[in-house]
Amino acid sequence: MSAPPTDAALVAAARSGDDRAYARIVDRYQGAIRAFLRRLCPYESDADDLAQEAFLAGWTELRGLREPERLKSWLFAIAWRKAKGQARTMARTRQRDHDWQAMRPDSTDPQPDRALALQQALAQLVPEQRAAVSLCLGEGWSHADAANVLALPLGTVKSHVLRGRARLAQILGVGDGQD
Repeated sequence: MSAPPTDAALVAAARSGDDRAYARIVDRYQGAIRAFLRRLCPYESDADDLAQEAFLAGWTELRGLREPERLKSWLFAIAWRKAKGQARTMARTRQRDHDWQAMRPDSTDPQPDRALALQQALAQLVPEQRAAVSLCLGEGWSHADAANVLALPLGTVKSHVLRGRARLAQILGVGDGQD
């Protein structure tokens, strides 16, 4: 029984076009990277998605790896950058949601004119945007929960909410609908 190939040997093989070599790299480090990301992310599914993104980025950037013997730390650095990027995105999303909620009327009393205007504005959105906006902004659902209900990728739901909110603000003439 021979010793498993070194990281440098797997990198060299993957660079020469051996897909199985990169698959072995993924097998070797996916558990550790997923565990690392699960400690950073609020949702396990987000961590798993980020791990996939990190390994995809590793595959596409493999030629740029200067020190193949430092593969493990290089992959973890990619995963860390992915996690930081997601955290920034989530912070911006929370701020936009907060700003959107601030535009809503303070009163919980029925306001037929506003309700009718909002209903008419919602009707102008494409169905997927309308559903995403209704769940996330109207019902207060998380993007992940809405994605599960709508059977859409998380990023698509986030885009629908962002674009739908901007379109509603434009239609209703409140704010500029942007950041």
